[in-house]
Amino acid sequence: MKRITLWLLLAVLLAGTAAYALLGGRAREVTTATARIGEAVELVYATGFVEAEHPVSVAARLTAPVRQVMVDEGDRVRRGQPLILLDDEEQRHALQQAGAQRRVAMQDERRVVALFAKGWVTRAARDQAVAAADSARAAEESAAARLDQMAVRSGMDGIVLRRDVEPGDLAVPSRTLMTLGDPARIRITATIDERDVPRIHAGQAGLMSSDAWPGRVLRGHVREVTPGGDPEQRAFRARIVTDAPMTLPLGLTLEVNIVTRRVAQALLVPATAVYDGRVWVVRDGRVHSRAVRTGIVGSSDTQILAGLSRGDAVIAKPDDTLRENGRVRARR
Repeated sequence: MKRITLWLLLAVLLAGTAAYALLGGRAREVTTATARIGEAVELVYATGFVEAEHPVSVAARLTAPVRQVMVDEGDRVRRGQPLILLDDEEQRHALQQAGAQRRVAMQDERRVVALFAKGWVTRAARDQAVAAADSARAAEESAAARLDQMAVRSGMDGIVLRRDVEPGDLAVPSRTLMTLGDPARIRITATIDERDVPRIHAGQAGLMSSDAWPGRVLRGHVREVTPGGDPEQRAFRARIVTDAPMTLPLGLTLEVNIVTRRVAQALLVPATAVYDGRVWVVRDGRVHSRAVRTGIVGSSDTQILAGLSRGDAVIAKPDDTLRENGRVRARR
């Protein structure tokens, strides 16, 4: 009798287990999101920095030791203002010598011209004296110009962005001593990965941010993409200008997102809902795997081109434990 009862209990237990499995097991709780209509934005991420729109490199025209540096980084300068003084002792001596030769030549010119007027010298002698005086005057002007070049002057109104010279350094024409720029005329230079360059063109919107201003978004647009890239970095440079005039610290680094495409009425689901080209749709308390075709993939949302309809509930973060037709309890 006890054995028959035991068999009956075992049969009931097996039947209950089978029914539990048939019904799909215990419902697990999942977080769902609704497929919605919104704007899909495709972005290209880059890093950039603020620089003067027309930076000017300052170099000496002659080779000479640096005697004095008259400005420092951040100083405002005016066009024609002396920035660097070079050792000009040799040029001063040359100017004095040229002046003495000019005075002698002019005296000879006056004497020969007077003698020519009286008929005592030939026209050729007079012309030679006049030419010698003209040459002496030109030599003095040239010596004065070289002396003036010993003062390296600013070619623009702006500020000193960078100073790379100290007294005692040797200035040569090939060496940049300073860099000048106008802080009122700036641009952002962004480094673009060469894989993204085909999607970037002039006129596209740029959204920029910096840790210096948390939560602030600067808006601009691409003005140009440099035709030549850097083969070592495998990158190109995009020049971005702000939509509204603004003053930004030169050298400030920025995170740049360039908007390459917009779709106003796009079907969107969370980016985490799409895995390996499929989503899990929740319907009547059960889940079903569905293949989808995606469009713009953003950091938070993904555009669905086919496979879903507006209002479909999808699992926001599916995992490998989900099974087709499994029971779930949805939580939005």
